[in-house]
Amino acid sequence: MGKASRGVGIYLLGFASLFAIWHVAATWILNSVLFPPPWKVFLKAIELAEDGTLWEQASASLGRIATGFTGGSLLGIPLGLAIGSFPIVRRLLEPYTEFLRFIPATALITVAVIWFGIGEGSKIFLIVYTTIFIVIINTAAGVSAVAPNKIRAARSLGASRTQVFLFVAFPATVPYILTGMRLAMANSFVTIVAAELVAANNGLGRMIWDSRMYMLVDQIFVALLVLGLLGFTADRLFRWGIYTFAGRFSPVT
Repeated sequence: MGKASRGVGIYLLGFASLFAIWHVAATWILNSVLFPPPWKVFLKAIELAEDGTLWEQASASLGRIATGFTGGSLLGIPLGLAIGSFPIVRRLLEPYTEFLRFIPATALITVAVIWFGIGEGSKIFLIVYTTIFIVIINTAAGVSAVAPNKIRAARSLGASRTQVFLFVAFPATVPYILTGMRLAMANSFVTIVAAELVAANNGLGRMIWDSRMYMLVDQIFVALLVLGLLGFTADRLFRWGIYTFAGRFSPVT
């Protein structure tokens, strides 16, 4: 059995153990009405998938996350590169970055609704906000962490500043960028659920809220599992990208 197969087996064993503990807790320890067993949640998921409700709610949330996350990353990466590369830019923008990143996106939900209404704009704004600062900080840290030996070697071979940046600094910074995006993605899921609880007509967050109103606990668990599955998949993709680039552009000492 190869290393990859063993890794998949361990993951599957971990998930199986989780569902086994869940089943035991729901069946023999806790109130199964308030804490439904896995089979009941699975049947509810099939029901919601067959009538299209699950796909509609999940696609609404995922679309908002993808749009806001992409926008925040596209803004954060160049800003992080500039902050990490140029001291004057760092001194100019770092105070704003350090100040705003400590204001959580969930605290701005009311402000976002006032500015953009309860449509898509407010949710996308919040995802952009929760993404951009994490990406900026990790990108800037990546530029600062580029091995000086690499830069000196490139310059000794006649590379210009642009070539040093494009072929040395930026590739070495990619693992840091992906790490920042990975962290930002997790925060995006937290933010979108909070935003949809307050100001949305659809989405997994809204589904959780409406299910609470009618005590549809199994439906709440379906939404939670879908959120976890989507987040887990996105995280695995980012981890794969980080390991790929980290192995290709490992620092030279």
